[in-house]
Parts: sequence; structure tokens; C-alpha cells
Amino acid sequence: MVSSSIIFVIILAIIMMSFVTVQQGTVAVVTVFGKFKRILRPGLNMKIPFVEQIFKRISYQNRSMELKFQAISQDQANVYFTAMLLYSVLNEETGTIENVAFKFMDERSFMQALIRSVEGAVRAFVATKKQSEILLLRSEIIHHVKEQLDKQLEGWGYHLMDLQINDINFDEDILKSMSRVVASNNLKAAAENEGQALLITKTKAAEAEGNAIKISADAERTAAQMRGQGVALFREEVARGMAASAKEMETANLDASYILFSMWTDAIKHFAEYGKGNTIFLDGSSNNYQRTMQQLMSTLQGFDPEKEELKNKK
Repeated sequence: MVSSSIIFVIILAIIMMSFVTVQQGTVAVVTVFGKFKRILRPGLNMKIPFVEQIFKRISYQNRSMELKFQAISQDQANVYFTAMLLYSVLNEETGTIENVAFKFMDERSFMQALIRSVEGAVRAFVATKKQSEILLLRSEIIHHVKEQLDKQLEGWGYHLMDLQINDINFDEDILKSMSRVVASNNLKAAAENEGQALLITKTKAAEAEGNAIKISADAERTAAQMRGQGVALFREEVARGMAASAKEMETANLDASYILFSMWTDAIKHFAEYGKGNTIFLDGSSNNYQRTMQQLMSTLQGFDPEKEELKNKK
């Protein structure tokens, strides 16, 4: 009775050992006497007790780690990087899982190789660049690392999904010098902009002043021409009126000096009525009056209205 119970317990234990549960997102590597045999997928699986052993459980989910390392630029400047590495198992194929399980002695060895490979690729790239260029080459650094490590990681059964360089720092002295360079460049740009603005302002002001002078000169010239034409027309009409009056008086057998005397007195009256405080000296002596009349008479004798009208028509 006791022996049958023991046999039942042994059989039950063997049956229980034949069932293996594999979690979602992982696979189990099975070996037979230390040699790779097969892999078990997620879910409930069966294996041969005491013959097949679970060598390692491998997760093919995405994994990440943070890296901090230092590199030296071409001009001997220390550059400090903080990066985030995202990687995973390449695929779930049997060959890939076998590489992941047996390429490295343990997980620690793989992590050390991966970190040193990433650091080496970054340092090799940074060593060819100057410190002033590195801040602008973030995406180029990532592309270079992925290009260098993709084939190598595929041989290990892994795939580098992404490398994010979160921070790039320099020594404090270099940061201060870079800040001074940026500040001086900003001051230089501001001075150039102010100079250009002042030049444009002065140029526009000079152009406006020149245009104003030109407009004023054109207006003054036009006004002078109009004033001259007005004076000429006034004189012409006065002369024509005087000639016509003289002819009428001659026809009426009147003395022409009468109309001249009337014009003389009208002129004196106009001076008195419309003068604005100006003083005009007139010689009212009989000799001066006779001389003025003689000058007016000679003016009338030299003006022929018919000839003047023909001249204007031409």
C-alpha cells in the first residue's frame, strides 16, 4: 500500500515536471544534456523530464538603458554625453534566439559589450570633429552609431532600435568661452543692424529732403513763370488800352495829355489807398510832371496795337 502511494506520487511529480509555462513576451531555450534542442513559445508547453532542461528564458520585449560617458573632440575638448539606448531581440526565429542564448556567457557580459560598442562608436566620431561642431551634429552622431552597430548586433541576435542623445556638455571653461563667443557675435550682429538702420534712415531723409527741394524749386519756377506772364499780359493790356484811348482822343480832337494826367492821378490814388505803411516819394514839381508826360507820350507813340496783335498771332 505504501509502495503504491510512493509510485503514484513519483508519477504525479514526473507529470507535473513535464509541463512548462512560458510567460507572454518571452521564450524558453531548451537543451538536452547541455546542447541546444528547441525553444518553447508563450503558454503551456511540455518537455521530457530529466532529459530536457530550461537553459534560459529570453525576453524579446523592448529594453532600454541610460548611458553616461565622455569623449574627446579633435581640438582636445572633453565632451560629456547622456544617452538613452533602446534595443530588443531581433526576431523570434530559432537561429536568432540561439545566438541570444549562447553568444555571451551571461547578461552582464552582453550589456558590457553593448555599452562599450556604443561608447566606442560615439568617441570615434567625436574625435574627428571640433567642439564647436558637435552640438550641431546630434543626428549625425546617432546615424553613425546605428550604422556601425547594426550588423554587429544582428550577429548577436539583437537590434538597436533607437539611440537618443539627451544631453551634451563641455567643461565649465569651454562653456564660458562659448557663451562669450555667442554674446560677441550677437553684439556684432546688433551693431551691423543698427548701422544699416541708421544708413537707411539717413538715406531716406536725404532723398526726402532732395525731393522736397526739387518740388519747391519746380513750384517756385512755375510761380515765377506765371508771375512773369501775368506782368507781361498786364503791361500789354495797359499799353493796348492806352493806345486805344489815345486814338479815340485823337479822333475826338482832344489832347492826349489829358488821359495821361488821369492815369497819373489814378496811380497816386492807388498808392494812397492800398499802400501798407510803405513810403513812396514822388516829385510833384512842374518840371518832373512835364518830363513824365513826355516819357508816357513817347511810349504811346512807339506802340502799334495792330502790329502787336499780328505778332501775338504768329
